Amino acid sequence: MIGIDPGLVETGFGVLESGPRGVSLLDAGVISTSRSAPLESRLHALHGAVHRLLERFAPDLLVVEDLYADYKFPRTAILMGHARGVICLAARERQVTILPLAPSEVKRAVTANGAASKSQVQRGVQRLLGLAVVPKPSHVADALGLAVTGLFRVKGRLPS
Repeated sequence: MIGIDPGLVETGFGVLESGPRGVSLLDAGVISTSRSAPLESRLHALHGAVHRLLERFAPDLLVVEDLYADYKFPRTAILMGHARGVICLAARERQVTILPLAPSEVKRAVTANGAASKSQVQRGVQRLLGLAVVPKPSHVADALGLAVTGLFRVKGRLPS
């Protein structure tokens, strides 16, 4: 299972595997694009990086943050929509099922508070996955939170 927190500058990802011994963290990180590159180049780079992740890990499910808009920052939502679109395209090309989740659902699942702060999400993910350190940057924690919540949806319980 892979969780992806879409962004045009930085896209967080987290890859989890659920087995008889619990949940294992296989990989996590950030896909970055250059702010100075043209939009189409950044989208192409993001698509290629996500495609390679899907090829490498062959997940059965990709959990992605659902599109939302803050009325104060409509341009951010539009750019996130572009990034989310190429992520969904890469998943479709690899025949990976996509599960969109609202940020508030992920926050509720990992912290019991749908309005949790970034640091609360980071600590919640750390606790649920038994990590020695808080996942950083916040894009990685958000991606892992998406993957954990996706596991909850599929398995009916959070990792223990």
